[in-house]
Amino acid sequence: MLVYHLYSGGKDSSLAAWMLTRLGYDVRLVTVSFGILDNWRFAREAAENLGFEHRVLYMPGEILEKAADMAIEDGHPSNAIQFIHEKALEALASLPEVERISDGTRRDDRVPLLDLPKARSLEDRFNVAYIRPLLGIGYRTIKELTERLFVVEIRESEQLEKADYEVELRHLLRERGVDPLTIFPKSHYQSRVLGWRGQL
Repeated sequence: MLVYHLYSGGKDSSLAAWMLTRLGYDVRLVTVSFGILDNWRFAREAAENLGFEHRVLYMPGEILEKAADMAIEDGHPSNAIQFIHEKALEALASLPEVERISDGTRRDDRVPLLDLPKARSLEDRFNVAYIRPLLGIGYRTIKELTERLFVVEIRESEQLEKADYEVELRHLLRERGVDPLTIFPKSHYQSRVLGWRGQL
C-alpha cells in the first residue's frame, strides 16, 4: 500500500514516515516548494539518508503570496502556515495516482493541524485516506523516539537549513521589505534529520 507523505526533513515528518513503514506502508516522501528557493534539497538529503524515495511538489506562487498577505495582516504566521498546509494536502490529494496521504502533524500541534471536519472533508473531496501517525503522540514521546532513531540538528528557525513552508514564506516577506522576526517568534527552534543514529 502506497502512501504519499508530506515531508520537511524535520524530526516529526521523519518519525511519521518511519511509523508508516512499520505499519506496512510503502512511503513516498513529498516536499512542497513554490520554486522561489531550492531549500527542498535539505528534505531530499534527509530522505536519501533515511532510504526513502523523494519528490518535490511545486505549488502556485499565488498561494504563497496570499499566505504572506495573511501573515502581514495578522502580525503572526499561524493562519498563513495553516493555509499553506491545507493547500499542500489538497495538491497532494489531487494527484491522479494518489490514494493515501499523510503528514507529520502531532497531538500537541495547534498549527498546522486539520480538525476532524476538515480532515473528513479532505478525504471526501479527493477520495483519499488521510493518515496521521503522530496524532495521538505527545512531545515527550516524540522527543524520546527521535533521539533514539535519528541524528537531529536543532537550531533557531532563522539559522537552520530546512525545507518547510516557513523558509519560502520568510523569504517572500523579506522581498516585500518585512522583517520576518516581526511576525515569527524570535526564539523558535526547529529540527532537521541528518540520518539514522549509528550510520553517520
